[in-house]
Amino acid sequence: MAILKLFEYPDKILTQKAEPVVKVDADLEAFLNDMLQTMYADRGVGLAAPQVGVLKRVIVIDPFQEEDENGVLKKGKPMFLVNPEIISHSEETIFFCEGCLSVPGQRAEVERFEKVTVRYLDEKGVQKQIEAEGYVSVVLQHEIDHLDGILYIDHLSRLKRNMLLKKLEKMRASQKAKE
Repeated sequence: MAILKLFEYPDKILTQKAEPVVKVDADLEAFLNDMLQTMYADRGVGLAAPQVGVLKRVIVIDPFQEEDENGVLKKGKPMFLVNPEIISHSEETIFFCEGCLSVPGQRAEVERFEKVTVRYLDEKGVQKQIEAEGYVSVVLQHEIDHLDGILYIDHLSRLKRNMLLKKLEKMRASQKAKE
């Protein structure tokens, strides 16, 4: 297993639409495991293939991780979703404070559907479906957005987005100054 390179805003790959996977095989399963390790290494709860430079419709999530007494995240219930698609959603929405490994150190309130039903293939190519609500629903919507070239900051008003991007710029400048 390998830790993959994470692409960060404003890299153009993050705005591109991912292509459907046509074959679920051992190579794809190995890639999904690398994505999972990369997500855990960066303390994420979800990761989409475009975030590691691959324009394929695959995501990994593990919204059920818990921190141990030393602040180390323990694996919860990781899921591999190949060609995920939201097939239904609730009328009700919720606001959730989201962050993203591709927009490091920043968070913002985003409105999402409270419940979603997602159809996908697992890492063995078996078709499955998940009905999710609340936090898990938000994680799924966030990662599926990545597959369509959408970042959570694209859901913000222009003013909030610009403020967040200015903070990101300042954070990066501060990090470079320390190097």
